[in-house]
Amino acid sequence: MNTTEQEIKNIVLVHGAFADGSGWRGVYDDLTARGYRVTVVQNPLTSLEADVAATTRVLDQQDGPSILVGHSWGGTVITEAGVHDRVAGLVYVAALAPDSGETTSQQYEGFAPTPNFIIDIGDDGYGFLNRDTFAIGFAADASDADAAFLRDTQVPINMSVFGAEVAHAAWRDKPSWAVIGTDDQAFDQAMLQHMAARAGATVTTVAASHAVYVTQPRVVADVIVAAAENALVGAPS
Repeated sequence: MNTTEQEIKNIVLVHGAFADGSGWRGVYDDLTARGYRVTVVQNPLTSLEADVAATTRVLDQQDGPSILVGHSWGGTVITEAGVHDRVAGLVYVAALAPDSGETTSQQYEGFAPTPNFIIDIGDDGYGFLNRDTFAIGFAADASDADAAFLRDTQVPINMSVFGAEVAHAAWRDKPSWAVIGTDDQAFDQAMLQHMAARAGATVTTVAASHAVYVTQPRVVADVIVAAAENALVGAPS
């Protein structure tokens, strides 16, 4: 790949648990206004395999090197799907980043609990975020109207996904960036910093909740642009 002749114009956005792709609208609008071709994955949230397949279908449609972006659980998805040959770099937005052979649930071991991020699990094994604590746990810096919309458009996730192992962590082979909200109530700050450091990610911190991709779209878009401008630097010709 000749980096002097090729640039990255494709961005693929992957949402996390308890959400759908609509939360990316602000980031989408920002990036498309800058001339990027942006596609938003809609994960079924039924299994890691199904979410990776949904992401892979979108990656197959890209016409060149792409930046793959994941929020929260979407970080696990892009870690697995990011081995795709069209992925040039990864951006983790308040996101999980397991290593090869690890499960998502293992990422929490040894870190502080997050009492405001409460998951109510049904008899069928699918979980929703608790309605009463949703705003503070997921979107404390969003407007009341936006927090309510996010709460009321939740997509439940099959809780068994957190026990699925990642086969090969794409961040081991591809450059990574991370956006961390300093007021994130879904993950311990030390956990977010640990995952980003292990992945060798270039880290940007911002005063924001777990919904940083909704409340700070310009910051997130700026990091994605930085990834697009730098992911191919040093790539073999």
